[in-house]
Amino acid sequence: MTEELNGKYEALKNYFKSLGSVAVAFSSGVDSTLMLKVAHDVLGDKAVAITARSHSFPVREKTEASEFCKKEGIEHIFVDSEELNIPGFKQNPKNRCYLCKHELFEEIIKVAKNHKLAYVCEGSNLDDNGDYRPGLQAVAELGVKSPLRDCNLWKSEIRAISKELGLETWKKQSFACLASRFVYGETISIEKLDMVDKAEQLLLDLGFEQERVRIHSFGNGETSGTIARIEVNPNEFSKVLAHQEKIVSEFKKIGFNYVSMDLQGYRTGSMNETLNKQ
Repeated sequence: MTEELNGKYEALKNYFKSLGSVAVAFSSGVDSTLMLKVAHDVLGDKAVAITARSHSFPVREKTEASEFCKKEGIEHIFVDSEELNIPGFKQNPKNRCYLCKHELFEEIIKVAKNHKLAYVCEGSNLDDNGDYRPGLQAVAELGVKSPLRDCNLWKSEIRAISKELGLETWKKQSFACLASRFVYGETISIEKLDMVDKAEQLLLDLGFEQERVRIHSFGNGETSGTIARIEVNPNEFSKVLAHQEKIVSEFKKIGFNYVSMDLQGYRTGSMNETLNKQ
């Protein structure tokens, strides 16, 4: 570990030590896994993992979260936080992420208080400052801590520290909730969330390094349908074509009418690219 990276790692440990006890919002992703690992190493049983159950959170992620906590001996609590029940969420407004995060962190704060844990922590990092992230407004309003951002950690540094600590997530794909695959203003439903989940699982099973399946609906009534827009890294474009028949066949079984590939490739927040036009 470089001197600079080690300095940030030590700062992160000291950060948790200063908090005394924490409830960690744990999704089993790259960021929250490192955050939970360091918090538990420093605070022991005063660091508790809390994971939300909802239709926008794939079963595979819940399973990985459970397995990690069992392996590390970390107390793990599940809370039910169904975004589709939040007034206005289904309509997928621009502040969808704010609505979701506010409800989620309110639930986690309740659990933290019941377990006499002083703070709630979430896993945003410095890379998240460069995109439209309404969820961070909820973080600020509710006084939730952001250890990785506060210790000036970038995603690449989080991966590097994770690798040094032997965490398998150091090379895990970046993940965001399945609701982020929908165009703003398009109704989010359990059926469509399930379609996206199954489509992305197929690409994961085919071994893609990083992928997203964005869903676009068109038409009304008998002329309505859905389009899958696949985002992968440009170096894997040829892999999509190599598996073209299987991908198209399986996506249509899942329920998509058309299957397309985005020539710009994978990028975070691609659904935000239309915001300045609305």
